[in-house]
Amino acid sequence: MDLQIKNLNKQYSNGVVALNDVSLTIGKGMFGLLGPNGAGKSSLMRTLATLQDADSGTVTLGDMDVLHDKDSVRKVLGYLPQEFGVYPRTSAIELLDHLALLKGFTDSGVRKEMVNQLLVKTNLWELRKKSVGSFSGGMRQRFGIAQSLIGNPRLIIVDEPTAGLDPGERNRFYNILSEIGENVIVILSTHIVQDVRELCNRMAIMNDGKVLYSGNTDDALLSVKGKVWEKKVDKADFQTYQESYKIVSNKLVGGKPLIHVFSEEPLNAGFELAEETLEDVFFAKINNLI
Repeated sequence: MDLQIKNLNKQYSNGVVALNDVSLTIGKGMFGLLGPNGAGKSSLMRTLATLQDADSGTVTLGDMDVLHDKDSVRKVLGYLPQEFGVYPRTSAIELLDHLALLKGFTDSGVRKEMVNQLLVKTNLWELRKKSVGSFSGGMRQRFGIAQSLIGNPRLIIVDEPTAGLDPGERNRFYNILSEIGENVIVILSTHIVQDVRELCNRMAIMNDGKVLYSGNTDDALLSVKGKVWEKKVDKADFQTYQESYKIVSNKLVGGKPLIHVFSEEPLNAGFELAEETLEDVFFAKINNLI
């Protein structure tokens, strides 16, 4: 079962074009959706999650029409938005039970067993009686994953899940997502390149509402292999390098800018060939260098 997105368009009332002829085919497993803030990722996620309508285009999940058969889609959908509200004084187990009831699980015995399994799966069993409002950011995100798994969904959408998490919580989150992604379609929308590299075999890059790349992460790396060069430069000289070279990215290392430059020809003047990274692909695509 694939998720087929064809020629999807969305323009808001203020004139902003959020989705511009977006077409993607997403199969079972982890799929990374990369893009800077404002790229259209969240607009696409909200459309797939049946929270907003598209202006034109089609989306199908297997034989379901996602844009027009919203009730059927919601029965097989798990969604963890960038921000989700909770009842702060309600315990994790009570709130998860309530959400399961809202999703149509009226048998208390079935609901109890499912809730207990989800709490164990997301490493929240020991915290089940604590109020969700007292959870750390990482705990709250794990609770978000638990509620998105109610009813064994076939499509799970996760929007900017690791923003603000410390390294330990991020790793725990990675492990949970990896396990989930073995059996269902999981779309991971993020601007954090490391998330996609760690978790996904397939990915897309979006900017200004358009899909700039869609394919295998290893193929994406091959597109810049042997074409990215790095050099540490003085801050005072950075502007000169920016005018003379196609700078992919830069970051401070030891107080001096380390620049990555895209060039299909070997560079001298102290440049060394850099090991290609998904971040290089991301910035090269965003800046129209490849």
